[in-house]
Amino acid sequence: MTQEKQVIYDESKIQTLSSLEHIRLRPGMYIGKLGDGSHPEDGIYILVKEIIDNSIDEFIMGAGRRIDVTQADQNIIIQDFGRGIPLGKLVECVSVINTGGKYNSDVFQFSVGLNGVGTKAVNALSDEFKARSVRDGKFREVSFERGVIVDDREGETDEPTGTRISFTPDREMFQNFNFRPEYLVKRMWMYAYLNSGLSLYLNGARYYSKNGLKDLIEVELEDDKLYEIIAFKGKTIEFALCHTDNYGEKYFSFVNGQYTNDGGTHLSAFREGVLKAINEFTGKSYQAADVRDGMVGAISIKLKEPIFESQTKNKLGNTDVRWPIVDAVRKNIVDYLHRNLEEAEIVIDKVVRNEKVRQQIQAVKKQSKEKARRMSLKIPKLKDCKFHLGDNSKRGEGTMLFLTEGQSATGSMVSCRDVYTQAIFSLKGKPFNCHNETFEKVYRNEELYYIMQALDIEDDIDNLRYNKVIIATDSDVDGLHIRNLLITFFLTFFEQLVLSGHLYVLETPLFRVRNKKETIYCYDQDERDAAVEKLGKANLEVTRFKGLGEISPDEFGQFIGENIRLQSVSIDHMRNVPEMLEFYMGKNTPERKEHIMANLV
Repeated sequence: MTQEKQVIYDESKIQTLSSLEHIRLRPGMYIGKLGDGSHPEDGIYILVKEIIDNSIDEFIMGAGRRIDVTQADQNIIIQDFGRGIPLGKLVECVSVINTGGKYNSDVFQFSVGLNGVGTKAVNALSDEFKARSVRDGKFREVSFERGVIVDDREGETDEPTGTRISFTPDREMFQNFNFRPEYLVKRMWMYAYLNSGLSLYLNGARYYSKNGLKDLIEVELEDDKLYEIIAFKGKTIEFALCHTDNYGEKYFSFVNGQYTNDGGTHLSAFREGVLKAINEFTGKSYQAADVRDGMVGAISIKLKEPIFESQTKNKLGNTDVRWPIVDAVRKNIVDYLHRNLEEAEIVIDKVVRNEKVRQQIQAVKKQSKEKARRMSLKIPKLKDCKFHLGDNSKRGEGTMLFLTEGQSATGSMVSCRDVYTQAIFSLKGKPFNCHNETFEKVYRNEELYYIMQALDIEDDIDNLRYNKVIIATDSDVDGLHIRNLLITFFLTFFEQLVLSGHLYVLETPLFRVRNKKETIYCYDQDERDAAVEKLGKANLEVTRFKGLGEISPDEFGQFIGENIRLQSVSIDHMRNVPEMLEFYMGKNTPERKEHIMANLV
């Protein structure tokens, strides 16, 4: 028996990395996932955000009312007309971590980036990075390549005061990336809604909002509003809300201009404030679900020292903001309702209708819960994992639930999954089409009820047990139909799960190309053709996978492992979703068939 060689652990194994080396070695700590630009949260958009955030901070402090963003191929230029970075500290401010003016709360009171990291990360992760600052008729311009300075010059100029940053993301680190205009446009609008009075220009097109979050809700709802939007804007808090006749609740939350897609204490406080306001105005004790079902809201706060749960700032952790927000929301909504009694009647009527619907389905829920208790909370067809979202362990962030099609695919995935973070729910067949169906009927559907139980989203998504909900179906017609039925279910009754970016579709290879020396898995015909050309046609075997069940457990492990390919199910807003679902999932079969035939490729 061979004895395994023991690795010596001594002083020579201890490494100290420079800030530049650390950013490039662990980019995920600073900008999340790298990506190729196909997802709105890919790293290249976080790089853009980090620079624009600095320009927004200038606007917040009353310096500069315009920001110009220019995107040409893979290069981004961001120009603001703020105070300009002090020329003597320009190099340090864009290249040395823990250097910046935002530690001084007298200069930057409500800044997103308080750690002095964002711009430096952009610099370190760019092939080319250039910073130009103009102050008092003088300029300084410094150029970097992958964080290393290559040029530094200064002089006099008649340019207006401000800062211009130009960068091209590292093409080796962000392979085959492209900026998608629609993702950049969405970010421009969000900045505009959050900073009323600020003009943003993207390649010459202006993005401007006069009424802030009220405009955001107006655009989101369009003609679905039951009453005029309730909105308030103060020095450090702004919010807007309205009800629709749709199911569920939906929110947009922000801290110092940063979209917190996972909410946090400020969003919880906002929801609590709405409940307290309705109950105070009516003198009753309505339940939270009755007050908030069908509500769409947005809240933005300004905070001197925000505490986020990660560098990418998805969730606010400050606990001291709760009561001030609750009180501000309660007070201003109560004042509004007293001053607008006709609108108040519509709001209360919606709450009463919600209460009646809840009472109607209460018996159904009770029956379902009793059934679950009889099974000792063991959900059929669910192979659970050890960790869950919300656990104290960091492993919770990596948890995922696969909704799989059929026993054969489930068998392959169960045997090769990570039992700590990957759970499997096996579908019986095609799920119930819940479009235009009542919540009561959905509760009576056993399989959809078990999905709700597995995810723990029966009442809301606050207790969601997995960070990613992944639809894993075959690539054939039946698989596509199952995928659409599940997406319809989530969009109809749990749209916040989709809007918060938790729903995905698993991509699995369509082809396997191999010879005796090498195997290549291909996700489309172009990849297959490239693989055939690479390996040559001699002794070549090309297999097309008809379904997930044909992929052996040994093969499947790599497709749900470190190199998993996921396609995010994302929508900008719910405004046109009901019409889309009606067309694709409704009873207009002749129209749909005509559309499919006309667009069939």
